[in-house]
Amino acid sequence: MAEADEKGSPTYGPTALATPANFVTVARILATPVFVLLIARREPSWVTFAVGFAIGMSDFVDGWLARRQGATSSGAFLDPLADKVLVLGGMFALVANGQFHWFPVGVIALRELVISGYRSRVGRRGISVPATKMAKWKTFVQLWSIGFAVIPPIASSAHWIATSALWLALVLTVQTGFSYMVGARKISQSQSKDDL
Repeated sequence: MAEADEKGSPTYGPTALATPANFVTVARILATPVFVLLIARREPSWVTFAVGFAIGMSDFVDGWLARRQGATSSGAFLDPLADKVLVLGGMFALVANGQFHWFPVGVIALRELVISGYRSRVGRRGISVPATKMAKWKTFVQLWSIGFAVIPPIASSAHWIATSALWLALVLTVQTGFSYMVGARKISQSQSKDDL
C-alpha cells in the first residue's frame, strides 16, 4: 500500500476504490444485516446494543482514515449509504417488533430516499450537496434512537427515551432535508446565472 509522501499529500486520489476507508465502510454495510436480525429475532439485549454500537463506531474509523489518507468520490457515496442502510434497517426491525411507530420511520425513510435521489440527480449536473453538521447530528440522533430501544433497562421501563429520540430524529430529518433542497437550489441558480 502506498504511503503518504513527506509533504503530506493524500495516499489515495479522489478516484480510488480499494482504500482502507472504503473497506471499513463496506464492512459496515455487510455487518448491518446481523444487527437487524438481532433486533428482529431477540428481545432487547446488551449483545444487540454492542453489535450496533460497534457498527456505528466504524463510521468514525472510516472518516478518520479518509481524512488521513485522502477522501474519494466512492467513499463520499458509500459512507452515507452505509448510514442509511444501518438506520433504516434498524428502524424497520423496530417497527416490526412494535417498538417504533410506523409514521416517523416512514417519514424518515421517505426523506432519505427523496434526498438521495435528489443529490444523485443534481450531482449529474455537477452540483455537489455536501453533508452539513446538522445532518451529521441527525444521523447521530437516529442511531441513538435505535440504540436506546435495544438497551434492556430502557426498553423495559423507560422506552419513552427511545421514542423521544425517534421523534427528535424525525424533526432533524425533515429540517435537514429542507435545508438540502434550499441549498442545492441556490447553487443551481447561481451556476445557471454563471452560464449565461
